Amino acid sequence: MARLEYRLFDEQRGFPVLYYYDFIDKDEISLRFACDYLVKDRVVYEKTSCAIEPRTYVIYVKVAEDEQASTVGTGLPGFRGGIRIELREYREGTSHYPVIHVYQFQDDDDALLHLQSDFLMWDGVEWEKTSAEVDEDRKVYVYYAEPVS
Repeated sequence: MARLEYRLFDEQRGFPVLYYYDFIDKDEISLRFACDYLVKDRVVYEKTSCAIEPRTYVIYVKVAEDEQASTVGTGLPGFRGGIRIELREYREGTSHYPVIHVYQFQDDDDALLHLQSDFLMWDGVEWEKTSAEVDEDRKVYVYYAEPVS
C-alpha cells in the first residue's frame, strides 16, 4: 500500500495538498494517473503532471475553470463492487455528454487498459478518446470520446 496526494499546482503557495489517500492500492494509483481530470466536492480539477517521491505518489492539478461537474449518475442496480467506467460522447461546445455504455470491471488491470486506450470499439462504432476522469462524487471513471467517422 502507498500514499497518494493531489496537490494544487501553485508554486507560490508551495504546492498545497488538496487531498490525500493513505494505504491506497497501487492499481488505483495507476488508474488515477491515467486520468486527465478529477471531480471531487463538485469541483473539476485538471491534471498538470504526476510525480513519484519517496513513499508518495503525487498528482498535480489546477482548477478547470471552464468545466462543470456532472450530477447525473448511472445507477447500476444489482452491481456490487468493482470498477465502473462510463463511455460518454464528447460534444464540442456543450456540457451534455450522453452515456453510450457503462463498463463494469472486477479486475483493475482491465479497467486500466480501457482508460489508457486511445480507441475503444463499442456496438460496431470506433470511439477516439478525448480525455478521462475520475469522478469521486459519483464513484465512477469516465472515458470521453468522439465517434470515428
